This record gives sequence, structure tokens and C-alpha cells, in this order.
Amino acid sequence: MANRVAWVSGASSGLGAAAARALVENGWKVVAGARSFSGQEGETDLGARLPLDVRNEASVKSFAGRAEALYGLPDALVNAAGILTLGPAEDTTPEEVLQVMDTILLGTLRVTRAALPLMREKGGGKVVMLSSVNGLMPTPFQGAYVAAKHALEGISECLALETKGQGIQVMLVEPGDHRGGSDRYRGHAGRVSPLYAERFRRAADVIREDEARGREPARFGQRLACVLGRKRLPLRLKVTTLKEDFAIVMHDVLPGRLFLRFLADYYKV
Repeated sequence: MANRVAWVSGASSGLGAAAARALVENGWKVVAGARSFSGQEGETDLGARLPLDVRNEASVKSFAGRAEALYGLPDALVNAAGILTLGPAEDTTPEEVLQVMDTILLGTLRVTRAALPLMREKGGGKVVMLSSVNGLMPTPFQGAYVAAKHALEGISECLALETKGQGIQVMLVEPGDHRGGSDRYRGHAGRVSPLYAERFRRAADVIREDEARGREPARFGQRLACVLGRKRLPLRLKVTTLKEDFAIVMHDVLPGRLFLRFLADYYKV
């Protein structure tokens, strides 16, 4: 227990930073990675900071090598790197969708592929995939993000099945709205056509209000650290409000069109 090692991607802000900080506070040796850490290496309350661009294979390999040299083989990996693009699905270009997918889906896979052989060498490990409530249901004008999180859910379940018997545990974490951090990785589609402009504005206002009233990231970090300390991980860990729990249930039990009508009314679209 004394020398547990965790790697955390996307650790510069938001839930990634909260996870890294909580793991340090709970006695883990943490290697925190983010693009913004270039030239800022060193020990902090987030752990040992190293530059990490999950979209770049060479950066991932460099991070993995330096992280192993610092603390040895990893016991856990928290994949928290992400970006978000707001905009109508019709107006969002393939290049803008690819940018989101490259970070959330492919970036997660790059870091996971670097960690898995080292975990097997150590005898096992825990892989945390930071999904979202949006991995279970949509939010209007967040199509690229919703698509990436849905894809992450699917490939994570496949990974859990495929690594069974290797000592590898995979856990999907599905947080709802949390305060802080989102604005640092939220972009906007290059174009919002007049057809969507007013509905886009109304939905974006609701999204911002929900995030402003969201949970504290520090509570998320402590919850994650507590669960990671257990011998066995659940496949899914929801970190949500009662309102979000209700919406998830409604998604599963209501007819599809009725649920979409419920969401349309909520987001004023």
C-alpha cells in the first residue's frame, strides 16, 4: 500500500487535477501529465508533473518512460484528458470532431497502451476511464463530445472483457456537472448557422448554469481515491446528483422520442 503508483492524464485542471491531488493526499505516488506542464516539471500537490500530450505518440512514450524512471511500474492509470466543442452537429466540421475524438478516445487509448504492459509486468493494475453522464445520454450542441464519450464507454467495456484474467481492472467513471475546469478545455465550433443560433444560445446558457451549480471537484477526487483504494473496482462509478440520476433512469425507461422531448424542454431547444 505504501508505494502505490498512479499516472493521471489531463491533470492540469478540473477533475483530472482533483483526482491527482486526492490520490497524493491518500498516499499514492502520482505522476501527473498535461500539455501545459511542459517546462514546469517538478513535485507539487498534484504529484510529479510531466508534460504529456495524449494526441502525440512520442509524447506518450516519453511520459511513460520518465514516469517509470521516477516511481517504477504503475499500479493505476487515470485517463482524464479531454476537450469539449460546443456547436450544432451539422455545423461541426469533421476536423473539429476529430480533434475531440483524438483527445478523448484515441488519446486515452495511447496512454492505456503504454501502461498495460507495465501493469502486467507488475502483476496487475487498475485503469480508470473518465467518461461522463454524456457517455450515457446526449446534451444538445455537444455532439462531438457525446460521441467521443459514447465511444469511450464501448471500447472500455471491450477492454474489460479482453483483459479479464490478466490482473487488469477497468472502471468507467461517469461524473455529472462539476464546478470549474470546463472553460479551459471547451471550444466552440467555427460556425453556428442562423438556423441554430437562438436555440444554441439558450442551450449554452442552461449548460453554463448547470456547471455553476455542479459538485465540487475535490469531492470527486476523494471519491475516486477511495474507490481506487479498494481491492475490486466496479465496472462503473457514477458521481452524479439526484437530478442526473433521475435523467439516467428516464433515459433507460422512457420511449426514445419521449425522452428526447424531455431533454428538449430542459435545454430549451
